[in-house]
Amino acid sequence: MLSDGEWRKVFDAFQYDAWRFEAQPTYTMPRESENVARFLRGEDKPADHNTKWHTRVREYREAGKKIGRVRVVRQPLTDYQRYQFAWGIPGNIAAGEDIRILDVTHEDYGLPVSGQDWWMFDESTVVHLNFRPDGTQIGREIHEGDVEKFRSWKRTALAAAIPFSEYTKERG
Repeated sequence: MLSDGEWRKVFDAFQYDAWRFEAQPTYTMPRESENVARFLRGEDKPADHNTKWHTRVREYREAGKKIGRVRVVRQPLTDYQRYQFAWGIPGNIAAGEDIRILDVTHEDYGLPVSGQDWWMFDESTVVHLNFRPDGTQIGREIHEGDVEKFRSWKRTALAAAIPFSEYTKERG
């Protein structure tokens, strides 16, 4: 298991590409709970929402690095996914992150769409993100062994996913 400090070092060490497979229907993170509650109450998004992440993304992009993810969803969207779509993803994209949506409501594309999220760095290092059923993260660990199946899953996910703006336009 990676401590927070070790995780940050692994993340910041990538040279050209950081990519996430994001499949949990809900994430339960203490630092987000108040913002999710605000969103669900219909309040305005705080001006400083997610600014630390946006700063990091801009820094990676300014250094010539790519960062992106495929967000897996099923209809109907969970409250958390609606929060992400309204408050999170647009700002992440504006900061320079490439975010695509893969709707697996009717097809799973042969991907591991439930259970575990992961990051892949430079096509060579994979870090599993482990969660409880309620979406609480319980740890991160470096994958030991061959990463080819993750490369294949990434190619499949990217080929099947569509850009966030296209997905939201289609959904109205």
